[in-house]
Amino acid sequence: MNGKAISFIKNFSYTLISNLISLIVSALVVLIIPKLIGVEEYGFWQLYLFYSSYVGFMHFGWNDGIYLRYGGKRYEELNKQLFFSQFWMLVFSQAVIAVLIFIFSVYITADNNRLFILQMVGLVLVIVNTRYMLLFILQATNRIKNYAYITMMDRLVYIVLIILFLVFGIRDYKLMVAADLVGKGISLTYAMYCCKDIVFQTITEFYFSCSEAIKNISVGIKLMFANIASILIIGVIRFGIERSWDVATFGKVSLTLSVSNLTMIFINAVGIIMFPILRRTDKDKLPNIYIIMRDFLMVILLGILLAYYPLKVIMSAWLPQYAESLMYMALVFPMFIYEGKMALLINTYLKALRKEKIMLSINLISLVLSLFVTVITTKMLGNLDLAIGSIVALLAFRSVLSEVFISKILKISMHKDIILELALTLIFILSGWFINSWHMVLVYGMGYIFYIIIKKKDLIRTMSSIKVLIKAKEC
Repeated sequence: MNGKAISFIKNFSYTLISNLISLIVSALVVLIIPKLIGVEEYGFWQLYLFYSSYVGFMHFGWNDGIYLRYGGKRYEELNKQLFFSQFWMLVFSQAVIAVLIFIFSVYITADNNRLFILQMVGLVLVIVNTRYMLLFILQATNRIKNYAYITMMDRLVYIVLIILFLVFGIRDYKLMVAADLVGKGISLTYAMYCCKDIVFQTITEFYFSCSEAIKNISVGIKLMFANIASILIIGVIRFGIERSWDVATFGKVSLTLSVSNLTMIFINAVGIIMFPILRRTDKDKLPNIYIIMRDFLMVILLGILLAYYPLKVIMSAWLPQYAESLMYMALVFPMFIYEGKMALLINTYLKALRKEKIMLSINLISLVLSLFVTVITTKMLGNLDLAIGSIVALLAFRSVLSEVFISKILKISMHKDIILELALTLIFILSGWFINSWHMVLVYGMGYIFYIIIKKKDLIRTMSSIKVLIKAKEC
């Protein structure tokens, strides 16, 4: 095996272990916290996680611009003085925004719980967006080992504190928020150590590199808005649910979404290392790599749907107070198929090809549709079933629209695969919603076998092409 392949496998193993730890932590949080704390407390905890997921707004694409402009470069090639100035300029800007959030939160809510959540979001904003710059630098320059250690440290500190709180009988969601902040804070400290030649220089080396900041923001703001719009596609529906029903209902719905998203952690393990690799790969090889990765990914993701009913049975027995809401898993469980394809394949390719405008346009179209659907389902009809069911429909729409664009760019045909996947998803949702027994596994299993038979030749070709894919990697 050549050096490039070994380097790729090492980087993948680092991200896989890191994301495996994140998966275990997420699974423990999903399974244990709702078991031990009250439904309302869990709702406030989910509200903090929900709000904090949008703090990426506040760096205005600064970090994304660095990621796009310097992706594929060597860490040693970076102008350390320039990045030193950029880092501390970002820290100052985020601190100012956090202070403003603290001040205005007092005036916009009289609820003490919501006030606490908003102020903690202001604090996590500084930590997360500052850490993102360092993580993006490490990821863009292929220092995946350091990137993986930082993310592992965050989750390990967090889960250790959560377990200690629960063991000692502490059930206050506010301390769980504190645990999240401590984990992120410690991982930021380690990230600063990993990039110490950027972060720690004498004050005389600092200068206001406003032109560099503007370049990064002007490039990255399209990607940032594309990412934010992507999050908001689901976020708008969740916000509509939170506003139309009580916080307990919001927590229950969030649980089903959390379970459905666990698979995304593995997908992200590959997506993290694919961007710098694709930036260094010959463009004429990209279409073949896309087809190989797509066939391999989809047969796995569609197969994971077979785990739905056993998982639902286990979850219902473990969390009987959430049993009613777990029926919505039939509607949202397939979301990881379309989210996974977007994260690993489509978005990674569009970023590598510098097609951020296309990403932004697609996500904005999907977001507008999400707003329209949310108003109808939550405000006009007040139908929770339709609101939740629209999530997968919107994600599927975005995925199909994106693949239409990517297939034109790469000059490949995806129509047959798209139709097959939509049909299989529909079979799953209908059988899961209307057949509340193990028979649904049989129904979907037959559909999945039929899919394998149709794709047999493509899958054989894909497996034989894996060696070609590995040889195409450049590290």
